[in-house]
Amino acid sequence: MKYLIVIEKSKIGYSAFSPDLPGCVSTGTTPEETERNMGEAIEFHIEGLKETGDEVPSPSTYSAYVEVAA
Repeated sequence: MKYLIVIEKSKIGYSAFSPDLPGCVSTGTTPEETERNMGEAIEFHIEGLKETGDEVPSPSTYSAYVEVAA
């Protein structure tokens, strides 16, 4: 499955989250590292959901850019 992740710059590196998986977050020193770490975090999160008998949410969010005059 493909889950949307959002990567944001922080004061000390980068952080990421997935809107479809509340509570699933990760960090890294570069965007690439953060993306890799988030992939591992998602796998771990899904394993935990399965172990506890919780439903694994299907990916449902998407992203888009909106152009506006600034």
